[in-house]
Amino acid sequence: MPPTSDISRQLEDLTALYEITKQLASSLELRDCLEKTMQILSEMKLMENGTVTIVNPTTGKLEIEVAHGLTAEGRKRGKYKIGEGITGRVVSTGQPIIVPQISDEPLFLNRTRARGNVSEQKRSFLCVPIKDGHNIIGALSIDRFYEDGIGEQANTDLQYLTVLSSIIAQTVVRIQKVNRETEELYTENLKLKRELSEKNKINDIIGNSSRMQDVYEMIHRVVDSNATVLLRGESGTGKTLVAKALHYNGKRRAKPFIVVNCSALPETLLESELFGHERGAFTGATDRKIGRFEQAEGGTLFLDEIGEISNSVQVKLLNVVQERTFQRLGSTKQLTCDVRLVAATNRDLESAVADKSFREDLYYRLNVFPVYMPPLRERRTDVLLIAEFFLAKYAKENNKNIRRISTSAIDMLIQYHWPGNVRELQNCIERAVIICDGDTIKGIHLPPTLQTAESSKRENPYSLSVAVENFEKELIVEGLKRNNGNQTKTAKDLDTSLRIINYKIHQYNIDPKNYKI
Repeated sequence: MPPTSDISRQLEDLTALYEITKQLASSLELRDCLEKTMQILSEMKLMENGTVTIVNPTTGKLEIEVAHGLTAEGRKRGKYKIGEGITGRVVSTGQPIIVPQISDEPLFLNRTRARGNVSEQKRSFLCVPIKDGHNIIGALSIDRFYEDGIGEQANTDLQYLTVLSSIIAQTVVRIQKVNRETEELYTENLKLKRELSEKNKINDIIGNSSRMQDVYEMIHRVVDSNATVLLRGESGTGKTLVAKALHYNGKRRAKPFIVVNCSALPETLLESELFGHERGAFTGATDRKIGRFEQAEGGTLFLDEIGEISNSVQVKLLNVVQERTFQRLGSTKQLTCDVRLVAATNRDLESAVADKSFREDLYYRLNVFPVYMPPLRERRTDVLLIAEFFLAKYAKENNKNIRRISTSAIDMLIQYHWPGNVRELQNCIERAVIICDGDTIKGIHLPPTLQTAESSKRENPYSLSVAVENFEKELIVEGLKRNNGNQTKTAKDLDTSLRIINYKIHQYNIDPKNYKI
């Protein structure tokens, strides 16, 4: 029967091993669980400076993954080539090594400098390989004081470390696999997001807001369908661009895209424009005319401002939408057409149906797949993006080197309610580019209607005082930007006093902290 001291030691060893296994099995953070393992070795097994060194697959060098009590600087220094030093030799040979006294061992490099002057120390060094099958992935090492010198206890410790190294190996492989799979999933997710973003990208339509993402999603759902699409929304929101996107991104892209503005033509001409006419169909009809439905054969017919057509045209249009057949004016011959129909309106068609100005049956035929275009005031995060697009466009057209929009001008653009939507913003930026002589669009280049909410409360937004205040605020903001929010430097930069700058900053409610880098 073994002595009581041996049994007690074995129980202590098992207890330590149990605590270590529990730590290694319960964590997904390699450094964290290894640090706790080395701490347990130090406290329960009197094994100091416990270190796990792992082979970096990229550099091929041994790098300290964790070392109990070692600083981050020491960890950086603790890099070895395989075969270099005691640790490097253990990894290269796959055999454990016991150094009875590190002060007598020339191969002991002490590169981490964690032990001070090793020549004055009487400690032993034990190092065992960490193996994944036949593949050596690192090493586990500890320091140990043996009062009676190297003996049987050192061999027992070496066996204990060998068992522990196999558990560490399983943990390293498991966590590395999880990390690798997580990284692959993350990379794949980014790839899918990029592909989705690229897929959702519609030429000539600018906007990344959530409202526009909904529009892109709707476009992609219906782009290859033959279903009739009804584009709803205020004037200037980009309905024509969406109609083009539906055609040029769909399966009919090689066929014609024909546009008819229903509000621009009187009733008699609109009917002829849509369906065509035979020679002599009415006074002035000297030749046969091919209508827009025939011109759009195989492609897309875009009926803009569909809510403006008369009742008589609505009746004939209903037949085309239902049966895909029509007659030219002055002809009895039925013609068939293969046309994708896209309609657009800024009218409240439901109200028009209620007051009998728009046919209910035609409404339901057109409203198969409605797409609502949000007004610009509901997608303010897109304002600057669209403004910069038009800035680049018109600066190039006018041969001007205008590179940016000032902070005050951006504030005015974002705060404005844009009743004319994107079309109004486009006209606004074109005007600003034409009158700007510098490299920056400033508030003074924008139309008076774009005065900020604070300025619009004044009696006369066109007054000299308002223009001066806007210009003054812009100068101060630009100065704060140049000087990293420093008010003293800004005052010197603007050739004024710090007291005046402080007064103006409070007057215009400017926060210098916003301009610190």
